[in-house]
Amino acid sequence: MTTAAALHPAQRRILTILVTAQILSGAGLAAGITVGALLAEDMLNTTGLSGLPSALFTAGSAAAAAVIGRTSQRLGRRIGLAAGYAAGALGACGVVVAATIDNVTLLFTALVVYGAGTATNLQARYSGADLATPGHRARALSTVLVATTLGAVVGPNLVTPLGTLARAWNIPALAGPFLLAAVAYAAAGIVLWSLLRPDPLITARILADPDTSRPDESTSVSITSADNRRRVLLGATVMVVAQLVMVAIMTMTPIHMQHHGHSVGAAGAVIAVHIASMYLPSPLSGFLVDRYGRMPIAAASGLTLLAAGLVAAVAPPQSVALLAVALGLLGLGWSFGLVSGTAIITDNTSLATRAKTQGLVDVTIAIAGAGGGLASGMIVATGSYPLLALTGGIIAVALLPVLVLTTRTNSTPPSDTHQSTAPSTSK
Repeated sequence: MTTAAALHPAQRRILTILVTAQILSGAGLAAGITVGALLAEDMLNTTGLSGLPSALFTAGSAAAAAVIGRTSQRLGRRIGLAAGYAAGALGACGVVVAATIDNVTLLFTALVVYGAGTATNLQARYSGADLATPGHRARALSTVLVATTLGAVVGPNLVTPLGTLARAWNIPALAGPFLLAAVAYAAAGIVLWSLLRPDPLITARILADPDTSRPDESTSVSITSADNRRRVLLGATVMVVAQLVMVAIMTMTPIHMQHHGHSVGAAGAVIAVHIASMYLPSPLSGFLVDRYGRMPIAAASGLTLLAAGLVAAVAPPQSVALLAVALGLLGLGWSFGLVSGTAIITDNTSLATRAKTQGLVDVTIAIAGAGGGLASGMIVATGSYPLLALTGGIIAVALLPVLVLTTRTNSTPPSDTHQSTAPSTSK
């Protein structure tokens, strides 16, 4: 048996186009992370609701994930991803207008739409794995993820100059990064719409079944057995925990720093370290997942997130360096969780409805992030930032017993049992 996907001449080009789009979209992703909470605190004049922007654009990403998944399943990745980035650009423009006219209702609405960009940025990782063999899926999707690093790291470090530019245009300084987000998301959408040909998901389905380029949703199923269902649930749980803990701690770190006298620029630098740690180690995460298996790296995610919570909790508020270390570990733990969880999901879904299932899984991830963002502000307002960090670490390490139980009840590695879902042909 020779895997046709591994021999497909379009795979390298598809990865190149996805990488280009991810570099652009990374800058848009960083805007809401860096200044969203600060903008809300400024407009609402309260810390208790400063986690609301993160909750709103994460909730928006949940709705968008479902739509993008279904659209990609029916029309291909190219149309689904391009439409998602277009919505993200529109939402970023809405945030700028809302801040300019000081309209909180418009701000909240725009943040929900802006969340589509976040959903699209994450959904793009699945496209890199559509034409990959089971033994190389984690590395393929991590190649797409790592491309986000450049734009996502540059974006937070442009907070100050973008604020200056915004003030020159009579726009509030904290809305400046959303100007960059609008341009970045729009550019990423144009790249995918124009260049992502052939479509990776449609191509994979044609290779698997030349007579069927689009699934018959009335007869196809996304999960083929009870074992597959359990593993999809496990993969989703790994990513949900990683997203919940990451968003909660990340959202309140700029607020925590500002309350202890640090500048917006310093907060942006810490967030830049965090985002770099989310995406830059992706190739390492992908290699480890393919080399040592999905479960061990999922367990490493829980332990790393616990370490992040502990460091953040004990770090002196005046220490930018220790906060950067904590946020770096937070990003690395998220990377381990996302790559291992995504590989588990892809291993255990069929091409017939893979994109739709992936979209629904990302809905649960986004909802978890929304809950983490909303709860983070309340925990800090009623307790403290160290309490939030410790709570996140405890939640993360609670994942370990679930992984141990799953490993004991089913000892067959997923990459060995689900290769039939990858497109192949006998030679």
